[in-house]
Amino acid sequence: MRHRHPARFGLPVLAVSLIAVSGCSSADDGGSAAVPSAGAAATKLCQKLDGALPREVDGLSRRDPQPASELTARWGDAVIILRCGVPQPPKMVDPRVAEGRDADAVAGAVDGVDWLMEKRDDGSYRFTTANRSAYVEVTVSAERAGEDTSPILVGLAPAIKKTIPEGIAS
Repeated sequence: MRHRHPARFGLPVLAVSLIAVSGCSSADDGGSAAVPSAGAAATKLCQKLDGALPREVDGLSRRDPQPASELTARWGDAVIILRCGVPQPPKMVDPRVAEGRDADAVAGAVDGVDWLMEKRDDGSYRFTTANRSAYVEVTVSAERAGEDTSPILVGLAPAIKKTIPEGIAS
């Protein structure tokens, strides 16, 4: 049995497979693997994460996007896209999320990693780490999001815990 701990930014833990939130939007709703513009400290952490990421996640092989970057990774044919060193999502500091009054976003933890979980207008999900020294964003395609997304986050958690220390990203 996996242990889940409450997210430290105010919301109860929810099983990822049970998330039922409605659409949301942000400046980067394309679900692209665009390389983030990370600062030096975040880039160093992201480089370590890149080396620790699994070759396979939830049965999908790693096939990195182009242009090649240590800040991005992909599994399957753009089914799972990871971007490290992204900016803090606006929903992460939205008081409505912390109070549980925002249907667009939910906070939770999976295998020791805190996440902000957002369902996007196109049916995909975006998960962004919270309480870590760099923000890591994982986008799951609409086709895969209709399934249980827990194995994806469980598969990525060990690498994130090993390379991105707990703390507040700057």
